[in-house]
Amino acid sequence: MEHDSKKAGCTFCDLIQGAAEVSICHEDADSIAFMDIQPVNNGHVLVVPRQHYDSIFEVPPELGVHLFKVTMELAGAVRKVTGCEDMNIVVSSGEAAGQDEPHYHVHIIPRRVGDGFDIPLPFGGSMMPARTRLDAYAAQIVSALRDPMRIETPTESPPSSGAVRRDANTHHGASARLTTTRSAERPVALPTSHDSDVTAAGAEPGEEYEDVGVYFSADEGAHGELRYDAVVIREPV
Repeated sequence: MEHDSKKAGCTFCDLIQGAAEVSICHEDADSIAFMDIQPVNNGHVLVVPRQHYDSIFEVPPELGVHLFKVTMELAGAVRKVTGCEDMNIVVSSGEAAGQDEPHYHVHIIPRRVGDGFDIPLPFGGSMMPARTRLDAYAAQIVSALRDPMRIETPTESPPSSGAVRRDANTHHGASARLTTTRSAERPVALPTSHDSDVTAAGAEPGEEYEDVGVYFSADEGAHGELRYDAVVIREPV
């Protein structure tokens, strides 16, 4: 399916099309970078793909690599111009993450001590999880990266890395018809271990218990995916 090059009502798409003034500091066939009109500090730059993508999950990997390369080059230039040794490279993807424009973009923000801007990490409201929980999430992410589920789909023309096979119905003496296939990823649902999903072992209604430990039982699914069941060990208070 062809991707729309621009989206109606998108401020960045309008700027790229020349609808308003913009101070450009870089442009190429796939990306454009310009000065933020509400900068944290002088030299605050936005790196934007020319085509419209709502979030990081829509950006093609090769374009993402290009945008980061542009960001790295511009970061050095911004440091030289502003004299700032400290810098934030920020991507906010989605409403819950604070994305202010519905067009994927990267912030290059030169920083100065006492400038009042803050991205507080580590998060002060975070409770340090048990190592077993961290290990479980790490294993699930590894499994998602190595998802073995693939769908072979026909293509009209051979891609550069596509496999070529001879059609099984070709008769002897007839011209061979070649069909190409390409691998398409199919997502496999992986469980998450939210607190609300954790089940208590041995807990009775109406009694008070305290958590004394958490363990994860793991097994392998039919297609190689890892499946986890988180269980809290509780004892009566």
